Amino acid sequence: MDRERIVQLFFFGFLAVMAYELYELLLPFLTPLVWGILLAFMAHPALIEVEKYVKRRSLSTAIISIVVGLGVILPAIWASGRLVVEAQTLYTQATELVNGGGVAKLHDWAVHTDLGAWVSKKMGERGYKLDEELPKLTLQAAQMTSNFVARNATQAAKNILSFIIDFGIALLAFFYMLRDGDYYYRGLRDLTPLHEDDKKAIFDTLRTTLSSVMRGLMLSAVLQGVTIGVGMLIFGVPYWLFLAIASAAAGLMPIGGTALVWIPATLYLGLASGWSAAVGLVIWCSIALAVIDNFIKPLAMKHGTGLPTIALFLGILGGLEAYGPLGLFLGPAIMSVFASLLLVYRKEYSGNRKEAA
Repeated sequence: MDRERIVQLFFFGFLAVMAYELYELLLPFLTPLVWGILLAFMAHPALIEVEKYVKRRSLSTAIISIVVGLGVILPAIWASGRLVVEAQTLYTQATELVNGGGVAKLHDWAVHTDLGAWVSKKMGERGYKLDEELPKLTLQAAQMTSNFVARNATQAAKNILSFIIDFGIALLAFFYMLRDGDYYYRGLRDLTPLHEDDKKAIFDTLRTTLSSVMRGLMLSAVLQGVTIGVGMLIFGVPYWLFLAIASAAAGLMPIGGTALVWIPATLYLGLASGWSAAVGLVIWCSIALAVIDNFIKPLAMKHGTGLPTIALFLGILGGLEAYGPLGLFLGPAIMSVFASLLLVYRKEYSGNRKEAA
Protein backbone atom coordinates (compact mmCIF):
# COMPACT_ATOMS: atom_id res chain seq x y z
CA MET A 1 0.00 0.00 0.00
CA ASP A 2 1.57 3.32 -1.09
CA ARG A 3 1.94 6.35 1.15
CA GLU A 4 -0.83 8.31 -0.63
CA ARG A 5 -3.39 5.56 0.07
CA ILE A 6 -2.35 5.44 3.74
CA VAL A 7 -2.76 9.21 4.02
CA GLN A 8 -6.23 9.01 2.45
CA LEU A 9 -7.34 6.21 4.76
CA PHE A 10 -6.06 8.09 7.80
CA PHE A 11 -7.75 11.31 6.72
CA PHE A 12 -11.16 9.80 6.02
CA GLY A 13 -11.00 7.62 9.14
CA PHE A 14 -10.11 10.63 11.27
CA LEU A 15 -12.86 12.65 9.55
CA ALA A 16 -15.41 9.93 10.34
CA VAL A 17 -14.36 9.84 14.00
CA MET A 18 -14.58 13.62 14.33
CA ALA A 19 -17.94 13.66 12.56
CA TYR A 20 -19.26 11.14 15.08
CA GLU A 21 -17.86 13.18 17.98
CA LEU A 22 -19.44 16.31 16.54
CA TYR A 23 -22.77 14.47 16.34
CA GLU A 24 -22.47 13.44 20.00
CA LEU A 25 -21.55 17.02 20.91
CA LEU A 26 -24.62 18.49 19.20
CA LEU A 27 -27.05 15.66 19.99
CA PRO A 28 -28.64 17.38 23.08
CA PHE A 29 -29.40 20.42 20.93
CA LEU A 30 -30.13 18.67 17.65
CA THR A 31 -33.90 19.11 17.72
CA PRO A 32 -33.96 22.90 18.34
CA LEU A 33 -31.12 23.32 15.82
CA VAL A 34 -33.08 21.49 13.13
CA TRP A 35 -36.21 23.49 13.92
CA GLY A 36 -34.18 26.69 13.62
CA ILE A 37 -32.88 25.59 10.22
CA LEU A 38 -36.39 24.69 9.02
CA LEU A 39 -37.79 28.01 10.23
CA ALA A 40 -34.97 29.85 8.46
CA PHE A 41 -35.81 27.99 5.27
CA MET A 42 -39.45 29.01 5.61
CA ALA A 43 -38.60 32.65 6.36
CA HIS A 44 -36.06 33.09 3.55
CA PRO A 45 -38.61 34.54 1.06
CA ALA A 46 -39.65 37.08 3.72
CA LEU A 47 -35.99 38.03 4.22
CA ILE A 48 -35.64 38.78 0.50
CA GLU A 49 -38.67 41.10 0.65
CA VAL A 50 -37.55 42.90 3.82
CA GLU A 51 -34.04 43.32 2.47
CA LYS A 52 -35.41 45.28 -0.50
CA TYR A 53 -36.41 48.05 1.90
CA VAL A 54 -33.85 47.75 4.73
CA LYS A 55 -30.86 47.12 2.43
CA ARG A 56 -28.86 45.41 5.19
CA ARG A 57 -28.88 41.62 5.62
CA SER A 58 -28.10 41.57 9.38
CA LEU A 59 -30.73 44.19 10.24
CA SER A 60 -33.33 42.48 8.06
CA THR A 61 -32.58 39.16 9.76
CA ALA A 62 -32.83 40.76 13.20
CA ILE A 63 -36.24 42.25 12.36
CA ILE A 64 -37.62 38.92 11.18
CA SER A 65 -36.11 37.11 14.20
CA ILE A 66 -37.80 39.56 16.59
CA VAL A 67 -41.14 39.11 14.82
CA VAL A 68 -40.84 35.30 14.93
CA GLY A 69 -39.76 35.36 18.59
CA LEU A 70 -42.66 37.58 19.65
CA GLY A 71 -45.01 35.52 17.50
CA VAL A 72 -44.14 32.47 19.62
CA ILE A 73 -43.53 34.03 23.04
CA LEU A 74 -46.61 36.26 23.34
CA PRO A 75 -49.18 33.56 22.42
CA ALA A 76 -47.35 31.09 24.70
CA ILE A 77 -47.55 33.51 27.65
CA TRP A 78 -51.21 34.19 26.98
CA ALA A 79 -52.05 30.49 26.61
CA SER A 80 -50.12 29.63 29.79
CA GLY A 81 -52.01 32.31 31.73
CA ARG A 82 -55.33 30.95 30.52
CA LEU A 83 -54.29 27.42 31.48
CA VAL A 84 -53.31 28.50 35.01
CA VAL A 85 -56.60 30.35 35.50
CA GLU A 86 -58.64 27.38 34.29
CA ALA A 87 -56.69 24.97 36.51
CA GLN A 88 -57.25 27.18 39.58
CA THR A 89 -60.99 27.43 39.02
CA LEU A 90 -61.57 23.77 38.18
CA TYR A 91 -62.26 22.60 41.72
CA THR A 92 -64.44 25.64 42.47
CA GLN A 93 -66.59 25.02 39.42
CA ALA A 94 -66.99 21.35 40.31
CA THR A 95 -68.09 22.29 43.83
CA GLU A 96 -70.61 24.78 42.47
CA LEU A 97 -71.87 22.12 40.08
CA VAL A 98 -72.58 19.79 42.98
CA ASN A 99 -74.09 22.43 45.26
CA GLY A 100 -76.16 23.98 42.49
CA GLY A 101 -77.83 20.76 41.51
CA GLY A 102 -75.92 20.30 38.28
CA VAL A 103 -75.06 16.72 39.10
CA ALA A 104 -78.71 16.03 39.92
CA LYS A 105 -79.65 17.23 36.44
CA LEU A 106 -77.01 14.99 34.96
CA HIS A 107 -78.38 12.13 37.03
CA ASP A 108 -81.92 12.81 35.79
CA TRP A 109 -80.69 12.86 32.22
CA ALA A 110 -78.80 9.60 32.70
CA VAL A 111 -81.70 7.82 34.36
CA HIS A 112 -84.14 8.77 31.61
CA THR A 113 -82.01 7.26 28.85
CA ASP A 114 -81.68 3.58 28.10
CA LEU A 115 -77.93 3.57 28.67
CA GLY A 116 -78.17 5.64 31.85
CA ALA A 117 -80.94 3.43 33.24
CA TRP A 118 -78.91 0.32 32.51
CA VAL A 119 -75.82 1.76 34.24
CA SER A 120 -77.89 2.89 37.23
CA LYS A 121 -79.48 -0.54 37.51
CA LYS A 122 -76.12 -2.36 37.35
CA MET A 123 -74.63 -0.04 39.96
CA GLY A 124 -77.67 -0.58 42.20
CA GLU A 125 -77.20 -4.34 41.97
CA ARG A 126 -73.67 -3.89 43.29
CA GLY A 127 -74.75 -1.62 46.13
CA TYR A 128 -73.96 1.73 44.51
CA LYS A 129 -76.52 4.50 44.16
CA LEU A 130 -75.94 6.75 41.18
CA ASP A 131 -77.38 9.87 42.83
CA GLU A 132 -74.94 9.45 45.73
CA GLU A 133 -71.88 8.41 43.73
CA LEU A 134 -71.98 11.11 41.03
CA PRO A 135 -71.28 14.04 43.39
CA LYS A 136 -68.48 12.08 45.05
CA LEU A 137 -66.92 11.10 41.73
CA THR A 138 -67.16 14.66 40.42
CA LEU A 139 -65.44 16.14 43.47
CA GLN A 140 -62.84 13.38 43.53
CA ALA A 141 -62.00 13.91 39.87
CA ALA A 142 -61.65 17.66 40.37
CA GLN A 143 -59.57 17.15 43.52
CA MET A 144 -57.33 14.64 41.76
CA THR A 145 -56.81 17.10 38.91
CA SER A 146 -56.01 19.90 41.34
CA ASN A 147 -53.56 17.68 43.26
CA PHE A 148 -51.95 16.56 40.02
CA VAL A 149 -51.35 20.18 39.03
CA ALA A 150 -49.85 20.90 42.45
CA ARG A 151 -47.62 17.81 42.45
CA ASN A 152 -46.33 18.49 38.96
CA ALA A 153 -45.74 22.22 39.42
CA THR A 154 -42.00 21.66 39.89
CA GLN A 155 -41.77 19.40 36.85
CA ALA A 156 -43.78 21.92 34.85
CA ALA A 157 -41.32 24.64 35.87
CA LYS A 158 -38.43 22.44 34.68
CA ASN A 159 -40.23 21.81 31.40
CA ILE A 160 -40.77 25.54 30.95
CA LEU A 161 -37.07 26.18 31.60
CA SER A 162 -36.13 23.47 29.12
CA PHE A 163 -38.51 24.97 26.56
CA ILE A 164 -36.98 28.43 27.06
CA ILE A 165 -33.46 27.05 26.54
CA ASP A 166 -34.46 25.06 23.44
CA PHE A 167 -36.37 28.02 22.05
CA GLY A 168 -33.35 30.27 22.59
CA ILE A 169 -31.10 27.79 20.75
CA ALA A 170 -33.63 27.48 17.92
CA LEU A 171 -33.94 31.27 17.64
CA LEU A 172 -30.15 31.66 17.60
CA ALA A 173 -29.82 29.00 14.90
CA PHE A 174 -32.69 30.65 13.02
CA PHE A 175 -30.90 34.02 13.00
CA TYR A 176 -27.55 32.74 11.73
CA MET A 177 -29.02 30.28 9.24
CA LEU A 178 -31.33 32.97 7.88
CA ARG A 179 -28.51 35.49 7.57
CA ASP A 180 -25.75 33.16 6.31
CA GLY A 181 -27.81 30.28 4.90
CA ASP A 182 -26.92 31.09 1.29
CA TYR A 183 -23.22 30.84 2.12
CA TYR A 184 -23.69 27.48 3.90
CA TYR A 185 -25.83 26.21 1.04
CA ARG A 186 -23.20 27.03 -1.57
CA GLY A 187 -20.46 25.54 0.59
CA LEU A 188 -22.36 22.28 0.97
CA ARG A 189 -22.95 22.12 -2.77
CA ASP A 190 -19.26 22.70 -3.46
CA LEU A 191 -18.34 19.82 -1.12
CA THR A 192 -20.57 17.39 -3.03
CA PRO A 193 -18.42 15.50 -5.60
CA LEU A 194 -21.04 15.28 -8.35
CA HIS A 195 -21.57 16.85 -11.74
CA GLU A 196 -23.12 20.29 -11.58
CA ASP A 197 -26.41 19.20 -13.16
CA ASP A 198 -26.68 16.30 -10.69
CA LYS A 199 -26.01 18.65 -7.76
CA LYS A 200 -28.73 20.94 -9.03
CA ALA A 201 -31.21 18.10 -9.35
CA ILE A 202 -30.57 16.82 -5.81
CA PHE A 203 -30.49 20.17 -4.03
CA ASP A 204 -33.44 21.56 -5.95
CA THR A 205 -35.42 18.44 -5.08
CA LEU A 206 -34.58 18.84 -1.40
CA ARG A 207 -35.56 22.52 -1.46
CA THR A 208 -38.86 22.01 -3.27
CA THR A 209 -39.78 19.03 -1.08
CA LEU A 210 -39.24 20.89 2.18
CA SER A 211 -41.08 23.89 0.80
CA SER A 212 -44.05 21.79 -0.33
CA VAL A 213 -44.33 19.86 2.94
CA MET A 214 -44.09 23.03 5.03
CA ARG A 215 -46.62 24.79 2.83
CA GLY A 216 -49.05 21.89 3.09
CA LEU A 217 -48.72 21.55 6.87
CA MET A 218 -48.99 25.25 7.60
CA LEU A 219 -51.89 25.79 5.21
CA SER A 220 -53.86 22.81 6.53
CA ALA A 221 -53.20 23.80 10.18
CA VAL A 222 -54.41 27.36 9.59
CA LEU A 223 -57.49 26.16 7.72
CA GLN A 224 -58.27 23.65 10.47
CA GLY A 225 -57.95 26.32 13.15
CA VAL A 226 -60.18 28.74 11.23
CA THR A 227 -62.92 26.23 10.39
CA ILE A 228 -63.01 24.73 13.88
CA GLY A 229 -63.03 28.21 15.43
CA VAL A 230 -65.93 29.30 13.21
CA GLY A 231 -67.84 26.15 14.15
CA MET A 232 -67.28 26.77 17.85
CA LEU A 233 -68.43 30.38 17.45
CA ILE A 234 -71.59 29.29 15.64
CA PHE A 235 -72.52 26.63 18.19
CA GLY A 236 -71.71 28.76 21.23
CA VAL A 237 -68.50 27.27 22.66
CA PRO A 238 -66.84 29.73 25.09
CA TYR A 239 -63.25 30.85 24.49
CA TRP A 240 -63.68 29.94 20.84
CA LEU A 241 -60.81 32.16 19.70
CA PHE A 242 -58.39 30.54 22.14
CA LEU A 243 -59.60 27.10 21.10
CA ALA A 244 -59.23 28.00 17.42
CA ILE A 245 -55.57 28.95 17.99
CA ALA A 246 -55.08 25.76 20.00
CA SER A 247 -56.65 23.75 17.16
CA ALA A 248 -54.27 25.28 14.62
CA ALA A 249 -51.31 24.42 16.86
CA ALA A 250 -52.64 20.91 17.49
CA GLY A 251 -53.04 20.45 13.73
CA LEU A 252 -49.24 20.40 13.47
CA MET A 253 -48.97 17.57 16.01
CA PRO A 254 -48.35 14.09 14.57
CA ILE A 255 -50.54 12.33 17.16
CA GLY A 256 -54.06 13.38 18.12
CA GLY A 257 -54.19 16.53 16.03
CA THR A 258 -57.16 18.85 16.31
CA ALA A 259 -59.21 16.11 17.99
CA LEU A 260 -57.33 16.95 21.20
CA VAL A 261 -59.22 20.26 21.18
CA TRP A 262 -62.58 19.86 19.51
CA ILE A 263 -63.62 16.53 21.08
CA PRO A 264 -63.40 17.85 24.70
CA ALA A 265 -65.12 21.05 23.52
CA THR A 266 -67.91 18.94 22.02
CA LEU A 267 -68.40 17.01 25.27
CA TYR A 268 -68.54 20.28 27.23
CA LEU A 269 -71.04 21.72 24.75
CA GLY A 270 -73.24 18.64 25.06
CA LEU A 271 -73.35 18.86 28.86
CA ALA A 272 -73.74 22.64 28.99
CA SER A 273 -76.00 23.49 26.05
CA GLY A 274 -77.53 20.26 24.78
CA TRP A 275 -76.49 17.38 22.61
CA SER A 276 -78.09 18.73 19.43
CA ALA A 277 -75.51 21.55 19.36
CA ALA A 278 -72.75 19.05 20.15
CA VAL A 279 -73.81 16.78 17.28
CA GLY A 280 -73.87 19.80 14.98
CA LEU A 281 -70.33 20.71 16.00
CA VAL A 282 -69.17 17.11 15.43
CA ILE A 283 -70.66 17.11 11.93
CA TRP A 284 -69.12 20.51 11.16
CA CYS A 285 -65.64 19.50 12.33
CA SER A 286 -65.76 16.07 10.71
CA ILE A 287 -66.72 17.42 7.27
CA ALA A 288 -64.22 20.31 7.43
CA LEU A 289 -61.33 18.11 8.57
CA ALA A 290 -62.16 15.42 6.01
CA VAL A 291 -62.01 17.96 3.17
CA ILE A 292 -58.80 19.57 4.46
CA ASP A 293 -56.95 16.34 5.29
CA ASN A 294 -57.99 14.35 2.24
CA PHE A 295 -57.95 16.98 -0.50
CA ILE A 296 -56.28 20.27 0.41
CA LYS A 297 -53.30 18.95 2.39
CA PRO A 298 -52.24 16.22 -0.11
CA LEU A 299 -52.56 18.65 -3.03
CA ALA A 300 -50.51 21.33 -1.25
CA MET A 301 -47.81 18.84 -0.23
CA LYS A 302 -47.64 16.93 -3.50
CA HIS A 303 -47.16 20.03 -5.63
CA GLY A 304 -43.42 20.42 -6.19
CA THR A 305 -42.22 17.17 -4.62
CA GLY A 306 -42.65 14.97 -7.67
CA LEU A 307 -43.46 12.05 -5.36
CA PRO A 308 -46.42 9.72 -5.81
CA THR A 309 -49.06 10.08 -3.12
CA ILE A 310 -48.24 6.67 -1.62
CA ALA A 311 -44.53 7.55 -1.39
CA LEU A 312 -45.35 10.87 0.28
CA PHE A 313 -47.70 9.12 2.70
CA LEU A 314 -45.13 6.46 3.63
CA GLY A 315 -42.41 9.09 3.93
CA ILE A 316 -44.45 11.06 6.47
CA LEU A 317 -45.45 7.98 8.50
CA GLY A 318 -41.95 6.52 8.45
CA GLY A 319 -40.43 9.88 9.33
CA LEU A 320 -42.73 10.27 12.32
CA GLU A 321 -41.79 6.80 13.54
CA ALA A 322 -38.05 7.35 13.09
CA TYR A 323 -37.58 11.03 13.97
CA GLY A 324 -40.68 12.14 15.86
CA PRO A 325 -42.31 15.46 14.85
CA LEU A 326 -39.29 16.37 12.71
CA GLY A 327 -40.11 13.33 10.59
CA LEU A 328 -42.94 15.32 9.02
CA PHE A 329 -40.21 17.12 7.07
CA LEU A 330 -37.33 14.65 7.11
CA GLY A 331 -39.32 11.65 5.86
CA PRO A 332 -40.50 13.19 2.56
CA ALA A 333 -37.09 14.88 2.13
CA ILE A 334 -35.30 11.53 2.41
CA MET A 335 -37.73 9.99 -0.07
CA SER A 336 -37.18 12.79 -2.59
CA VAL A 337 -33.39 12.84 -2.26
CA PHE A 338 -33.27 9.05 -2.65
CA ALA A 339 -35.36 9.30 -5.82
CA SER A 340 -32.98 11.97 -7.13
CA LEU A 341 -29.96 9.78 -6.35
CA LEU A 342 -31.56 6.94 -8.30
CA LEU A 343 -31.87 9.28 -11.29
CA VAL A 344 -28.21 10.25 -10.91
CA TYR A 345 -27.24 6.57 -10.79
CA ARG A 346 -29.32 5.89 -13.89
CA LYS A 347 -27.54 8.63 -15.81
CA GLU A 348 -24.01 8.04 -14.55
CA TYR A 349 -23.67 4.28 -14.04
CA SER A 350 -26.32 2.45 -16.01
CA GLY A 351 -25.26 3.67 -19.43
CA ASN A 352 -28.46 5.65 -19.95
CA ARG A 353 -27.13 9.19 -19.50
CA LYS A 354 -28.09 10.24 -23.02
CA GLU A 355 -31.54 8.72 -22.77
CA ALA A 356 -32.17 10.35 -19.35
CA ALA A 357 -30.96 13.68 -20.71
